[in-house]
Amino acid sequence: MRITVDRNKCTGLGICESLAPDVFEINDDGELVLTAEVPDGQLDDVEAAVSGCPTEALRLEQS
Repeated sequence: MRITVDRNKCTGLGICESLAPDVFEINDDGELVLTAEVPDGQLDDVEAAVSGCPTEALRLEQS
């Protein structure tokens, strides 16, 4: 699975980071930094982060 982000929608709130801190990070500039591929054992956390994004900026796609 691959994670994509719509940077026009992402506001850097950090909900994704709190739900999947090994995959998502909000840097000092308030920008989302992420791992493109879902790491082994992290799918549930990533799915929670995607569904919890209030701006719907995150998506999961088959790679």
